[in-house]
Amino acid sequence: MKKTFVLDTNVLLHDPSAMLRFEDNDVVLPITIIEELDRFKKQPEITGRNARQVSRMLDDLRSKGQLTEGISINGDGSLQVALCRRETLLELPPELEGDKADNAILAVALELKRQCDSPVVLVSKDINLRIKADALGLTAEDYKTDKVDVDDLYIGMDKVVVASEDIDRLFKLGGVALDQEFFPNQALTLIDEANPSHTALGIVDGASGKVVPITKLSRSGVSRISPRNREQSFALDLLLRDSISLVTLVGKAGTGKTLLAIAAGLQKVADERLYSRLLISRPVVPMGKDLGFLPGDVNEKLTPWMQPLYDNFDLILGTQDSSGKPDHWRRGHEELIEHGLLQIEPLTYIRGRTIPKQFLIVDEAQNLTPHEVKTILTRAGEGTKVVLTGDPDQIDNPYVDAASNGLTYVVERFKNEPLAGHITLLKGERSGLADRAAALL
Repeated sequence: MKKTFVLDTNVLLHDPSAMLRFEDNDVVLPITIIEELDRFKKQPEITGRNARQVSRMLDDLRSKGQLTEGISINGDGSLQVALCRRETLLELPPELEGDKADNAILAVALELKRQCDSPVVLVSKDINLRIKADALGLTAEDYKTDKVDVDDLYIGMDKVVVASEDIDRLFKLGGVALDQEFFPNQALTLIDEANPSHTALGIVDGASGKVVPITKLSRSGVSRISPRNREQSFALDLLLRDSISLVTLVGKAGTGKTLLAIAAGLQKVADERLYSRLLISRPVVPMGKDLGFLPGDVNEKLTPWMQPLYDNFDLILGTQDSSGKPDHWRRGHEELIEHGLLQIEPLTYIRGRTIPKQFLIVDEAQNLTPHEVKTILTRAGEGTKVVLTGDPDQIDNPYVDAASNGLTYVVERFKNEPLAGHITLLKGERSGLADRAAALL
């Protein structure tokens, strides 16, 4: 049945194209949304850009007719900007009195419920507004277009029981075809049906569909980092495989996501010279209360945000002595920066750029919206590899959650793509304490 969807401002700030994503249903924007967009449009971050984009889209739609009368979109659907009647606003309970934007949105939805024969649904990412709407007898939903089921999130790995001959062919012939359907670049543990303790690790080749052995590493590992468990071995294989342009690594704290990505990036940039530069970025989102403006130039301001990355470089390059004090005779990442092999910058400066032939790592990607991740991936030029790392359980961005953040969104959308690979890291390797804390707390 055709429905009428009333959108809240936060839905449009989350996805500027949301008003066009309801197929052949009717979409209504309360007039108060326009006022709120005007308030948000001056913000410098993604919220401000989204507000300006929505305003431009609405301005373009004005050429097709009167917004207050409804404009045809998506075939049988329509888009309308609805005015809030003062009489309906006064009918709200005393606790909801006033000209607050949420109250105006509720009043518009109530008025439409009386007038429309079709079901009216209020769509908002504000949990409290959905609760208020339910108390008033309105149907309210979250914006689900870019949500994924976290419980069934693709982990990138599987176990397969095979004949012993298949394991032999895997290594003798360099690949084996199995009579099962797998995702491209899915990591497999092959188990010998005659001897379950006899196993082999392989990757489903994205081009041929055959299972091929994972990359054999030297004794020194990758940039002096060696995998400590099966998932890390799979992750390093995807990171080192040149045919894969996008790698996503998901895992709890201490599983080695960032360390493995940096180690693989250093080998590809500094040793193999396959990429011109290792570019590392992360969203500037604080955990807890923000400290406010920081003193110094841009590099000094970024140091607190990028310190976790510097810690990984110190570990890889051995630029910390046993006492934990930096070794000033070997500057580590600073020397790489001086030679143009490494660049570390916030995501604020990545918009509008074209990034060719670089190894791009985006750390803490769980704090990004799907729209922000799309912006990042569309920056990738010819020959660039993008690695997204993060933990959906450690989200500091108030506008996303475990089901709607950009990292999990990309994992689900790209699981069928031959150019992408994903691994969920399960075991913590930072320390016994860190592993137990992540599990128990």
